[in-house]
Amino acid sequence: MNATPSSAINLQHKVSLIDGFWTPRVVAEMNDYQFKVVRVLGDFIWHSHADTDETFLVLDGTLRIDLRDGHVLVKPGELYVVPRGVEHKPFAEQEVQLMLIEPRGVLNTGHEGGERTAQNDVWI
Repeated sequence: MNATPSSAINLQHKVSLIDGFWTPRVVAEMNDYQFKVVRVLGDFIWHSHADTDETFLVLDGTLRIDLRDGHVLVKPGELYVVPRGVEHKPFAEQEVQLMLIEPRGVLNTGHEGGERTAQNDVWI
């Protein structure tokens, strides 16, 4: 999707179009990076991304990112960057809406795979 958009992207509207949880959808690209919105609820899986950092920007709700040596709480309007190679596990006690910023082609489950692996490059 390389066409120049004719208007600003409304992130809340884009999130409202997503059915279900843990299925990131691309809303924009910049160079080789994708901006994805996603709704999350409950526990995800432990995983890492060997070749890239991953940015979580919370739009609504509070996201807990578990790390092997503790956790980080990320609230609306805050972001957290998980450094490349660091194992992490997102968790949302109640629904959280967020944006992920990561290079094109990065799988949401890293190299772990499994039923939580979302299809890549799905635009909304």
